Amino acid sequence: MNLSTRRLRVPILAVLTLWLTLAVALDRYGHRAPPVGPYDVIIVAGCRVHPSGRPSDALARRAERAVALWRDGLAPVVIFTGGTGAGGVSEAAAAARHAESLGLPASAIRLEDQSSSTEENARYASSIALGARVIVVSDAYHVWRAERVFARYFPEVRGVGSVGPFSARLRGAAREVVAVAAYAARGRL
Repeated sequence: MNLSTRRLRVPILAVLTLWLTLAVALDRYGHRAPPVGPYDVIIVAGCRVHPSGRPSDALARRAERAVALWRDGLAPVVIFTGGTGAGGVSEAAAAARHAESLGLPASAIRLEDQSSSTEENARYASSIALGARVIVVSDAYHVWRAERVFARYFPEVRGVGSVGPFSARLRGAAREVVAVAAYAARGRL
């Protein structure tokens, strides 16, 4: 190994260590206990839907967590967010349909089905629940950023994480470090 290769190894290892540390910290942040209610609304951040219209495992877990919070009496209404992708079914509709199958009544459901990002989830949901105190449900690693983005549109925000398999959390948290940096660079946190 030549000298220039050795000189590069240390900074590269430092960056990778920092990246992994931040990813783990983001995931752990979303593992906090749910808040004590009541809140006005639970908002489910959108996530991928399969071409068949079935919610991805991550979106299904988010919907399940929202239903559990609703059952616990933390808020009377659940807003599902997320627009339509390649499959023709919006993320909001797919998640709401899953939540209804778990016992969430249609009267407690609102849809925001135009958004395509966390920023748009928050902005468009705020027109449905203007001035509401909200609980935002997303993957655990996404909670930190979601809280900050939603806090720009709502007076009080508390994030609650859903927890998936370790491999999915590791991949998602590694991507989330990049997303946090991008949002911070654009002044969106």
